[in-house]
Amino acid sequence: MTTLSLQEISTQLESPNLRDRMVALANLRHVSPDDAVPLIKKVLDDESLQLRSMAIFALGIKPTPECYSILVRILENDPDYGIRADAAGALGYLGDARAFEVLSRAFYEDTDWLVRFSAAVSLGNIKDPRAHQILIQALDSKEVVLQQAAISALGEIQDIESVDQILRFAQSDDWLVRQRLAEALGNLPTPKSISALKYLEKDNHFNVAEAARIGLKKLEEIGNQA
Repeated sequence: MTTLSLQEISTQLESPNLRDRMVALANLRHVSPDDAVPLIKKVLDDESLQLRSMAIFALGIKPTPECYSILVRILENDPDYGIRADAAGALGYLGDARAFEVLSRAFYEDTDWLVRFSAAVSLGNIKDPRAHQILIQALDSKEVVLQQAAISALGEIQDIESVDQILRFAQSDDWLVRQRLAEALGNLPTPKSISALKYLEKDNHFNVAEAARIGLKKLEEIGNQA
């Protein structure tokens, strides 16, 4: 891809051709956040949901002081659930502790599971221990993907207290749930975590067994550092 100047990117973002706008947005990956964000804002209300989604993701990885408030506004107000989910995900990339309240509200109040899933993942990404209660509640969700997100996030926030609650998924029918459990336990150094990982190491699904092996290695390293 040829690298465009800021002026060329700015002009191309106004092209009637969607592909031109997408190429211009992709070119912003080489641009500093301060230069990129004003240009990203030009397509935040684009008619193409795909381009809007790309722009929202870009705000998460090109952080400036205004990205947080833009993403909060989108998460709280956009009528499209996919766009709200993108905004929740991008807030996780920002890693801003202020997002805890906003993401918690999205988890409790948004009616769409995809938004709630993104909010749970992002609560893990911002590594805020206050997410404990929300994530424990998400373990009881009817949507398996929400259970997966909650297990992963509890591992991300290193929530030792959650070990007993997540161990019930060691015999889940869904191998991805078991894999997420093995990955999470690798961040939770307790004797029960080690026992569970030794059990999961014998899992008949390669990905689960491999995640358990990696988890045990991580816990061994943590133990050696202690």
